Amino acid sequence: MNNLKERLYELRKTLDLSMEKFGNELGISKSAISGFEKGISNPSEQTLKLICKTFNVDPFWLREGIGDMFTAIPETIIDSLVDEFDLDSRDRFIIETYLQASESQRNAIKNFL
Repeated sequence: MNNLKERLYELRKTLDLSMEKFGNELGISKSAISGFEKGISNPSEQTLKLICKTFNVDPFWLREGIGDMFTAIPETIIDSLVDEFDLDSRDRFIIETYLQASESQRNAIKNFL
């Protein structure tokens, strides 16, 4: 499996974020992100935790390359919402997408609404 620097690059590309935007979401400079992806420097444990929290990334995938890139949202909670509010598949998709969005993406949605 890929090493940490390759997984960081893969994550950023999957999220379709530039180094600058990825770093901005984390409060980290573009040059720091570049250093991580080139293997010049390693992110701290705190930075790894922040990446996982900010982008809903599975920590085992990020550190070891094990499992899926993103953490699964507990299906039972969403199932309960769908049942309680009689939601259809499009409603479910909207909820799941919102929950997987970054903080800035959620803020954009809130501002739009």
